[in-house]
Amino acid sequence: MFKFVLNYFVFFITIVLVTVSDVVSFGEVIYAINAGGEAFTDSLGIKYDRDPLFGKVGTASDYGKQLLIGRVPPSDQILYQTERYHHSTFGYDIPINDDGEYVMVLKFCEVYFNSPNMKVFDIVLNGDHTIVTDLDIYDRVGRGVAHDEYVTFSVNRGRLYYNEEESDIRGGKIRVEFIKGYRDNPKINAIYVAKTKIEDVPKLPPLPEVEEWKGDEVEERPSSGKNRRASGPRTPDPYSVEDSSIMLPVFVAIGAFIPLLFCLCKL
Repeated sequence: MFKFVLNYFVFFITIVLVTVSDVVSFGEVIYAINAGGEAFTDSLGIKYDRDPLFGKVGTASDYGKQLLIGRVPPSDQILYQTERYHHSTFGYDIPINDDGEYVMVLKFCEVYFNSPNMKVFDIVLNGDHTIVTDLDIYDRVGRGVAHDEYVTFSVNRGRLYYNEEESDIRGGKIRVEFIKGYRDNPKINAIYVAKTKIEDVPKLPPLPEVEEWKGDEVEERPSSGKNRRASGPRTPDPYSVEDSSIMLPVFVAIGAFIPLLFCLCKL
C-alpha cells in the first residue's frame, strides 16, 4: 500500500512539474485545432483537437499527405498535410475568458498549386481587424513548405485590442475568418492560440537561401547594376573595325561596274 501511494505521489509531482515547465517556457495554450484532421499532439506538446467543422462547413482534405513538408520535423508534418477550405468565407470561434496578452498562430501549406497568384485571400479577426492581407502561400514559401502567421492581440474587460484598434468580445468568443477572394478558395491547416508573448512562441526555422549557379561555380549576386556582368558573347565595337573592311563593299561595287561600263561603250 505504501509503495502504491509513493508511486502515485511521484507520478503526480512529475505531471505538475511538466505542466509548470510548459507554462513557464511557452505559455498556456487555450485553443488548438487540426483543420481538416483528427486530434494530434505535436512535438511541442500542444494538443490539437479534431476539426470542429467536420460535416458542417467547407471541405476537409488530406491531399497534402502525398508531400513531404519542408521546415517542420516529420512527426509534425500532418498538421500541414491536412486542411479545410471552402468556396465561401468561413471561420472558427475561439473561447476567450481571461484578460491578458495572446498570440494566435495560423499554420498554412500550399499543397496543390505550382505558381503564385492562384490562391490569395485575407484573414479577419473578430469581425473588425484584418490581420493578414492578400495571403499567397506559394508566393511566400513555395509548394509543400510550412508557413506560419503570428498574430498578437490582447484582451481587457471584454474587449479585444489589435494594433491600437479595439472590438467587443461577444458571448465570450472571438472569431477568426478566412475571406473568400477572386483567386480560388480560402483555407487553413491548423490553428492554436496561446496566452503568452510573441517572443516566447516557437517559430519555424528560416527558409534556406538559394544560391545562383553560373556554370560550375557559385557566384555572389552583385550589389548594384554597375558591377553586373553581361551574359552572352561580347558585342564587337563598331569603331574598332579596320578601314579596309569598311571599304570592301565599295571596291566590290566598282569592280562590278567597270565590266558593265565596257559593254555599254561597245554598243
